[in-house]
Amino acid sequence: MINIKMKILCLFAVFGVIFADPAVYFQEAFDGDWESRWVESTHKGSEAGKFKLSAGKFYGDAEKDKGIQTSQDARFYGLSAKFEPFSNEGKTLVIQFTVKHEQNIDCGGGYAKIFPKGLEQTAMHGESPYYIMFGPDICGPGTKKVHVIFNYKGQNLLTKKDIRCKDDVFTHLYTLIVRPDNTYEVKIDNVKAESGTLEADWDFLKPKKIKDPEAKKPEDWDDREKIDDPEDTKPADWDKPEHVADPDAKKPDDWDDEMDGEWEPPMIDNPDYKGEWKPKQIENPSYSGKWVHPEIDNPEYEADENLYRYSESGAL
Repeated sequence: MINIKMKILCLFAVFGVIFADPAVYFQEAFDGDWESRWVESTHKGSEAGKFKLSAGKFYGDAEKDKGIQTSQDARFYGLSAKFEPFSNEGKTLVIQFTVKHEQNIDCGGGYAKIFPKGLEQTAMHGESPYYIMFGPDICGPGTKKVHVIFNYKGQNLLTKKDIRCKDDVFTHLYTLIVRPDNTYEVKIDNVKAESGTLEADWDFLKPKKIKDPEAKKPEDWDDREKIDDPEDTKPADWDKPEHVADPDAKKPDDWDDEMDGEWEPPMIDNPDYKGEWKPKQIENPSYSGKWVHPEIDNPEYEADENLYRYSESGAL
């Protein structure tokens, strides 16, 4: 089961835009009448699972550690809540929540999505347009990653980096920080797991440089570091068969040539076989080095100082 709590969405989470004095645009501790603040998606019908309020099998405080927990295996889960729409223009955006996987799951995600204000909550599904998707995803032994996906001009862009998530049964705090200088940072339990620039780690933009379509490797360019030694010759006694008749084999006493055919001894590996002869390698005196395709400025590249910006975030 997955426990989720937030001062935004999962076993504890904070989602906010931070600037001079931090402003929290949404927080959820799943206390009080929490169900009235959330809308359950009905898109999956009978395949949908039900969230329940729980502190899990183990906890520090039975009340303060309560969060929402998936109650059924092999089900789809989706809840959403709306908040006052805002823009993170010129501000640092922080998305933060905790997740606890109390069982060794085969496949399951504990991530949050930030949606535009117009989200149709009851119809929310996996393809509903969103701005940011963030959180851990586990599927078999090969997928144990933290998803950080940004939507840009209608395309959902996955990070190029492999950010490993925690796969134990304890509570972990996941934090995404997106800054107005187009840098980001991912933290797990307040320890930096990854950081960098949006442009470098996602394919927001066309590449700045491309291979020059007019450039071609010269016909006389020799990129062979080693060549056969023209002075080397194969020894006269080199060629030996790979297999030879077993000299210790004897025709069985009860072998009948008329019935069994002509007896032939079994074959064994030839200890004198040396394999295919190849001349030794020497340095190529005409070696030109590795040819590198020249690059030019990409005429389709357009800089964008606002990769980080989302103007009408309004649901989670």
